[in-house]
Amino acid sequence: MSVHRRTPLPGVQRLARALALTAAATGALGLTVSGAAAAPRSPAEPVGRSEVKSRVDQLYEEAERASEKCNATQERLRRLQVEAGGLQDQVAAGQEELNRLRGDLAAVAAAQYRSQGMDPTVRLMLDQDPAGYLTGARSLEQATSRQTDSLRELAERQRRLDERRREAGAKLAELEQVRQQLSAAKDDVRDRLAKAQRLLNGLAPAERAGMAADDAREARQRATRGTDRIDLGDQPPSSDRAAAALAAAISKIGSPYVYGSTGPGTFDCSGLMYWSWRQAGVTLPRTSQAQATAGRRVSLADARPGDLVIFYSDRHHVGMYAGGGVVVHAPYPGARVRYESVGAMPVNTVVRV
Repeated sequence: MSVHRRTPLPGVQRLARALALTAAATGALGLTVSGAAAAPRSPAEPVGRSEVKSRVDQLYEEAERASEKCNATQERLRRLQVEAGGLQDQVAAGQEELNRLRGDLAAVAAAQYRSQGMDPTVRLMLDQDPAGYLTGARSLEQATSRQTDSLRELAERQRRLDERRREAGAKLAELEQVRQQLSAAKDDVRDRLAKAQRLLNGLAPAERAGMAADDAREARQRATRGTDRIDLGDQPPSSDRAAAALAAAISKIGSPYVYGSTGPGTFDCSGLMYWSWRQAGVTLPRTSQAQATAGRRVSLADARPGDLVIFYSDRHHVGMYAGGGVVVHAPYPGARVRYESVGAMPVNTVVRV
């Protein structure tokens, strides 16, 4: 006889406040909005509750796409900072070694000058362009084997140092370009969240409360199939780590969605997956698009608790399969981590980590 895990749906009552939390989410982006005062409405803006809800839902989805793009750019920026720092360290070390080698050769030159005048070979070794001098010099045959080796080492070190300088310069230029892209991506998210908040502020308090109540009721019906409890079934997770990651994600039900956040108190969609799997000792990629390639693909019919479910054709949203046709996810700006029917959004990929 199978045993069904029937788990209360945490945070369902709090879903009624989901849309009101948009102000908190936008506040985390440095926006100043009024939660109650109605903003001036342009003639083109929607006026009815259903029109506002449709437009706000669209803006939230666009903001989430922009948020995942921002997350990817942030990760690229971090990688570039590490790479640029490493190249700069190499340039500094190469210059130090080159200076030491030139100092040794200068000592040889000084000794020769004091004794009998500077040898042409030593002048060759001290020239600012030893490689070019080496090509045209006729006095190389006068050099000893040791001097020849020193000269060639100097020329090779200079070549490598120049190459590292070029690489570092290119990396720093790319770094600045990515910084600008990140700033633009953040502005995009802020702009869409601010537009959503202005639309909500344009409604009367009773209308906003009705929207929140509708959103909570629809989410509850999708996740519980009309009952007051959620049935996750009795299918076991694919591994102990998957079980630990799922337990971590479920423990955060009720936590607010904040774009760019990986916990422990607030999350975006991929940030919740990242944090939950970290609690299981696994480091996932940061974005939903990258998480889609973080493990082995399985079909939705074969999904097991702990698997990642990637949604939409551009893979801009992700949740964790909890069993019984239900995922746990951070839905969108202004909402809280909650259970959701896996069929509420178009499934793109299911990944077993």
